[in-house]
Amino acid sequence: MKTLQNHIIFYDAECPMCKLYTQAFVNTHMLDAAGRASYQQMPDEVCPMIDRQRAVNEIALINTNTGEVTYGVESLLKVITHSVPVVKPFFSSKPVLWLLQKAYNFISYNRRVIVPGNNAGGNDLQPAFRLSYRLLYLVITWLIVGAVLTQYADFLTGVVPMGNTYREYLICGGQILFQGIIVALYAPVKKWDYLGNMMTVSLAGALLLLPVMWLAKMLTLSSIICTALFMAVAGLMFLEHIRRTKLLHLGWALTISWVIYRLLVLIVII
Repeated sequence: MKTLQNHIIFYDAECPMCKLYTQAFVNTHMLDAAGRASYQQMPDEVCPMIDRQRAVNEIALINTNTGEVTYGVESLLKVITHSVPVVKPFFSSKPVLWLLQKAYNFISYNRRVIVPGNNAGGNDLQPAFRLSYRLLYLVITWLIVGAVLTQYADFLTGVVPMGNTYREYLICGGQILFQGIIVALYAPVKKWDYLGNMMTVSLAGALLLLPVMWLAKMLTLSSIICTALFMAVAGLMFLEHIRRTKLLHLGWALTISWVIYRLLVLIVII
């Protein structure tokens, strides 16, 4: 691959995803060994050339020779198309660029609730909040979780009564509303960060159930075993919920209400 020389890409040191793909650029020689740095440790000499808040929202790439700066998808495509020129015509298409920009913004503005950093909420250089992208994230995760749980409910027949087609969607949506009310009363400033993190926990649990469903079909597992595996996944979700609320400095109240809601739902179902 052809290396993009004399360029530095500035990533978010609190974002594991950002660190991973920028390190991949270096490891694959798309950028040279000195071609990445965190914006938290941005050298003073480049500060006047970069819009710091925009660099937090959209990853910045600076040409150290000319001082030219690109942001977001444009930065990523500049690195990729320089190393793999054959893909440049495809990525130059306006519909493709539009889709990539929307996908990039969706991930970028939700990255702290997808994979929270160790200093979540504690750094003055934080991604700007976009309510539209957060609401879209909540809707998408709700639909995925509802779909997976609807499928998994078939494996619990005999232990948990079967419900209608929309039961799991209603349960998942009800949790968003229930916890949304609690966090709005308890810590209104952090309500959207909390709800995003909560739905990431739910999404992670749903994704863990996918291989369980595959095993259940392959090995014809009993409903009791499937229920036990579901409870094991719920236990992991509980621990992750505790971890994320600690990172957000929200204490135990929301974890307690999270458990109460699930217990109430279980009582109603049974």
